[in-house]
Amino acid sequence: MSAKHKLLQGAVILTAAGFISRIMGFFFRIFLSHAFGEESVGLYQLVFPVYALCLSLSTAGIQTALSRITAKKVSLGKTDEAKNTLCIALVLTLLVSFAEILLIQKNAGFIAVSFLGDKRCTDLLMIISYALPCAAVHSCICGYYFGLQNTGMPAISQLLEQSVRILSVVLLFAVTLENGGIPSIHLAAAGITAGEFVSALFSAHTLSRRQSLPRSFPAGAIVRNLQELLGLSLPLTANRTVVTLLQSVEAASIPACLKLYGLNSADALSLYGVLTGMALPCILFPSAVTNSVGTVLMPAVSATSTTGNRTAVTHLLKKAVGSCFILGLVCCLFFLLFGRFIGTLLFHSSDAGKFILTLAWICPFLYTNSALISAINGYGRTTSTFLINACGLLVRIGSVFLVIPRFGIQGYLWGLLISQLCVFVMAFCFLSSCVSKGQTENILQ
Repeated sequence: MSAKHKLLQGAVILTAAGFISRIMGFFFRIFLSHAFGEESVGLYQLVFPVYALCLSLSTAGIQTALSRITAKKVSLGKTDEAKNTLCIALVLTLLVSFAEILLIQKNAGFIAVSFLGDKRCTDLLMIISYALPCAAVHSCICGYYFGLQNTGMPAISQLLEQSVRILSVVLLFAVTLENGGIPSIHLAAAGITAGEFVSALFSAHTLSRRQSLPRSFPAGAIVRNLQELLGLSLPLTANRTVVTLLQSVEAASIPACLKLYGLNSADALSLYGVLTGMALPCILFPSAVTNSVGTVLMPAVSATSTTGNRTAVTHLLKKAVGSCFILGLVCCLFFLLFGRFIGTLLFHSSDAGKFILTLAWICPFLYTNSALISAINGYGRTTSTFLINACGLLVRIGSVFLVIPRFGIQGYLWGLLISQLCVFVMAFCFLSSCVSKGQTENILQ
């Protein structure tokens, strides 16, 4: 199968799974907002920066590195070395994940008060920390399959994780009401752990059935593959961690800066919940397509460039980037026309509708950026993607501290638009330079 057809097939599978998962998650968000209220949703969203930071340290860099290394080794016929690298990645991510559990369990109260600014996040952090080892297993195995350009198992595991998460929360909610209790947002955190646990079991079971891993590896091969994995994953992990840390500072500071604007604590948290738990998920909903393209594009670029077929790489980039940009334009028009209606009808929130209208303008750049960044990573230019993402985040953080206290949440929405535009321009120009230096035809043609 050609690289073009593998990319298309992989993107279709992941897109289908992504859309189903997004639809399920979309209605789950509606359930959360109605069942627990805007303030509780804001509290729930507030712990995600810490969770994302832990995942960045333990899995994000290793998954991307494993995917790229697997694609490269399989294209060279070194299948056993790819499996060896997978085993090494699993050990590393599990060790880091268990260390993170211990750290969070001992310091959850301090993190909640000092970093997130709300002691009610303490129990949520402790519950969600148990999902980290499961996410590590799930992430590594998916990275390996992405490197094989086999997206079936990751797609199924994604749907399984989402299904278990939603069903467990709804079930716990019903049981609590039936027993005369008052359901709390802690149930949503428990659902994350349940979903990751089941998806990890499924991923491990599928791997054991379909991939016969050698029981032993030569010591020299282990050392060599470990060095290769660390050499690629450490810069990726450092880059992702810094970016996630900046995102965490951004997210945790929004409610605090809204208070400087004049809102009280409850109103600030409610507004934050509307933005991150209602409006942004609507805008991000169509990105199931572009995220899928980006996921399969990175190993495809890596594998195809390894074989020296530069014309095929250029063709993939032209199709991927152009399709994502067109989708962004269509979605921008849709949200401009129906954004206010969506916010009022689905979430019963006029604020959500206003946010969707403003955020609609970022769609063409937001959706295209995922493909651009993935393609640059496929060329191995991970430092460049870090610098590009960091510049965009600094613009957003600047809008949080400098603009929100004066203009409120609307100032942050302006910052989001400017940051995505900056990332788009920098990433597009840099990728064009990479293609030009590789003596391929220009992707602008």
